[in-house]
Amino acid sequence: MAQVRWLTEQEQSAWRSLRTMNDDLSEFLDRRLRSRSGLSQAEYPVLAHLSEAPDGRLRSFELAQLLRWEKSRLSQLLSRMQTRGLVSRERATTDQRGMVISITPAGRELIEAAAPKHVADVREALIDHLTEDEMRMLITVGEKVRKHLANQPD
Repeated sequence: MAQVRWLTEQEQSAWRSLRTMNDDLSEFLDRRLRSRSGLSQAEYPVLAHLSEAPDGRLRSFELAQLLRWEKSRLSQLLSRMQTRGLVSRERATTDQRGMVISITPAGRELIEAAAPKHVADVREALIDHLTEDEMRMLITVGEKVRKHLANQPD
């Protein structure tokens, strides 16, 4: 059995600080999104990606890749969003098994109203409190960890 490399006091403090910051930031942004626009943190990026896509349409697998979600998670969310009239789903003409997801006029109106408020919330919660050097460091750390995780086996 391998020897456990327990975290030092500083390492544990860094880890807990990151976890707490992530949880608090996520909770704050979700609460603000829901109260200001009625969107959840899961729905917002779906509408954002669709609004930026050509003709407001993406194949389901493309959307899942952009979001980095499992197919089942996306499917369940899209069903709820379709019921709310925010997106529509139709069979792909080139592949009858594939689905094309489109943003509806109501979905576009909602994301266009929500986006400026969401950006203001991101600024209030994080961006405006960081120096240029801190932002560069956050980017560096995030990319370093992301690249390392991308090379790990499942």
